[in-house]
Amino acid sequence: MAVVLLVLALVLQTFLAPTVSAAQITDRKLTLQAGASDGGSKPGGVVNHLFNFTVPTTGNVGSIKFEYCTLAAGTCTTPTGLSTTSATLGSESGATGFSIVNTTNGSPYLTRTAASITASTAVAYQLSTVTNPTTEGTFFVRISTYASTNTTGGTTDTGSVAASTAEQIILSGTMPESLVFCAGGTVSTTSSVPDCGTATSGAISFNQLFSPTDTAIASSQMAASTNAGFGYVISVNGPTLTSGANTVTGMNSATTSIKGVSQFGLNLKANTVSAAASFPGSSAEVAPAANGTNYKGQAITGYDTVDTFKFTSGDSVANSSNGGAGGTDAQIFTVSYIANVPGSQPAGTYTTTLTYICTPTY
Repeated sequence: MAVVLLVLALVLQTFLAPTVSAAQITDRKLTLQAGASDGGSKPGGVVNHLFNFTVPTTGNVGSIKFEYCTLAAGTCTTPTGLSTTSATLGSESGATGFSIVNTTNGSPYLTRTAASITASTAVAYQLSTVTNPTTEGTFFVRISTYASTNTTGGTTDTGSVAASTAEQIILSGTMPESLVFCAGGTVSTTSSVPDCGTATSGAISFNQLFSPTDTAIASSQMAASTNAGFGYVISVNGPTLTSGANTVTGMNSATTSIKGVSQFGLNLKANTVSAAASFPGSSAEVAPAANGTNYKGQAITGYDTVDTFKFTSGDSVANSSNGGAGGTDAQIFTVSYIANVPGSQPAGTYTTTLTYICTPTY
C-alpha cells in the first residue's frame, strides 16, 4: 500500500507540475528581397531575406536562430536547394550588435554578447546572399530567441513565418528599325508629340496671284523620327513651277527673294519677308528645336538661312546630325515656298509636284 501511494503521488506531481513555454513572437514577416541579379522570389536565386518581428519578452537576448523548414511545425526538413552557408548579416535594427554564424545549412543564427531587450521591441535583420529553395512553393522559417549566445538552453520567444518562391514572369518585346515620316499641308501634335496621323492634304495654293510687284508664298509641313544609328537625311525631288512650256526659274543657288525676277525656292526657317508677316504660319523653325540629344533634326546648308531660298531637285534640305549620330524623336519641319515673276511671265496655272524623301541609315 505504501508503494502504491508513493507511485500515485509521483504521477500526480508530474501532471500538476507547472509548464514553462516560450512566448509567441508577434508582427513577424519575411520579405524576399532582390539580390545582385536575381529577383527575391526566384527559385534558386541568390537573394536577401529580411526578417521583421516584435520581441514580446523583456530579458537578455544573446542569439537568434532562423531555422528553414518545409513545414511550420513538427520535424524540420531543410527545403531542397536552400543554402544559407554563404549568408551574411546585412542591415539590423531594434536590437543590434549581432554577427552571423552560418556553418549549419538551413539553421543560421545571430550572436552577440547577451544584452537585455525590452518587451515589444520591433527588430529587423537582413540575411544577405541566401540561396532560395530551388523548388517553387512555400517554405517556413522558425525563429527562436535565446539568452545564450549560441542557441543552447531553452528558447525565450518563438514564432514562424512563411514565404514562397515563384516562377518569374519574363516579358520581352522588340523595337524594330523605325522611321516615321510624313508630309502634308500641316502636321499637328497629339499630347505635344508630332503625329503623322494628323497630316492634311498636300494640295497647297500660294497666298495670292503671281505678280511682278509682290512675292507669293506658301508652306507645307513634314514630320520625322527614327531610331537609325546614323540618323536620317530628307531630300526634295521634283520640277520647278511649270505651266505647259512655261516655267518659273528654280533658284539653284541660295539667294534672297527679289520681286520682278523669275524665282522659285524654299527654305525651312522662320522668315521675315513682308509677305510672311501677313500670312501667319507660312514659315517657322523646326519644332521642337534641335537640342543635340533626343531632338536632332535641322535644316541644312542652302535651306537653313532666314529669308534666303533655294531649289534644286535632289537636294538634301534637312538631316538629323545635330549633336552627332543617333536616333531622334519626332519633329515638325515647316517648308516655306516663294514665287517671284517678271512682268513678262506668261499667264497660266503653274504647278509642281514635290516629293520629300526621308532616308535613314542604320
